[in-house]
Amino acid sequence: MARKILVLLGTKKGTFIAESDEARRDWKLRGPYCETWPMNHVMADPSTGTIFGGGGNEWFGPAVWKSHDLGETWSHSSEGLAYEAGVEPIKAVWSLATRDGALYAGVQPAGLFRSDDNGKTWQHLDGLQKHPSRPHWNPGGAGLILHSLVLHPEDDGQVWVGISAAGVFHTADGGATWEPRNRGTRADFFPEGQNYPEFGQCVHCLVMAPGEPDTMYQQNHCGMYRSKDGGRSWESIESGLPSSFGFPAAAHPRDPSTLFLVPLNGDSAGRYMPDAKAAVWRTRDGGSTWQAMREGLPQENAYFGVLRQAMATDRLEPAGVYFGTGGGALFASADEGESWIEVAAHLPAISSVETLVVDA
Repeated sequence: MARKILVLLGTKKGTFIAESDEARRDWKLRGPYCETWPMNHVMADPSTGTIFGGGGNEWFGPAVWKSHDLGETWSHSSEGLAYEAGVEPIKAVWSLATRDGALYAGVQPAGLFRSDDNGKTWQHLDGLQKHPSRPHWNPGGAGLILHSLVLHPEDDGQVWVGISAAGVFHTADGGATWEPRNRGTRADFFPEGQNYPEFGQCVHCLVMAPGEPDTMYQQNHCGMYRSKDGGRSWESIESGLPSSFGFPAAAHPRDPSTLFLVPLNGDSAGRYMPDAKAAVWRTRDGGSTWQAMREGLPQENAYFGVLRQAMATDRLEPAGVYFGTGGGALFASADEGESWIEVAAHLPAISSVETLVVDA
């Protein structure tokens, strides 16, 4: 049966969807949806095809939107998406993940919620807020946000989160208790001699390798890292990259040793493509070596950035790779990064990119 690919875009002014067939050459764009709310993360449950979108801000408040018809109609709920009285209120939802009927939401200020009724109502998993390190967490540039949400594919109890700027934390009991998992990652902005703390690192993106739950990759404010033990320890894999700084990382859907990155030129040098020449960097050996993939991407005046959730792969063969820019452009590759086309331009700033493959 023929299939089609949907690329789901969360933007500063609503949700957009780009759609194509398996060839991924011709694209149709539709939207904006979600009443042009600021949407930080739009993703889909591949088992049901339901699309979820998390967003909001100080004016709208937080909410999770959902569509059961591939984006044609939407509803939203924020019931239960709140901290107790006296605590700084939730500004927005920043990340979503689903597994076996459970839907998780990471919010700002950093915390974790779970829904067991398809996003209608929410329960605060307050173990993370009760961690002894919580009073010492500091916000990153976008605030104190829980932006990376990684679920173990087989163990319902295990969840990893990435928080800027508190670091990576892991639970083995469904969120009741948590431990920091930051050993080996730097915090160059701390005083000399304190650059490898237990927590306080500014993690930018956390992803899991397919088929190897203990293999994880992390793009950090201070380097690029790989873990082979579920985040208990990290090793640098930034050698060969043009910069140690960037935001997004995207794992291959089948090969645990293949990863895609978009390095930027540095945290204080403009945060755009190195030398203003766009490239996606790919490794086929778990970060031992890297290759710049540039064909079809702009090689002059590329003064744009790519945010932490604005890169994804699809599960087709060969795998597609996609990234969206702060300037509202969406780029796509149908051959694992070998060549690229611009799918859309002049959209609102793109906050997130995810994919969904469905029967045509």
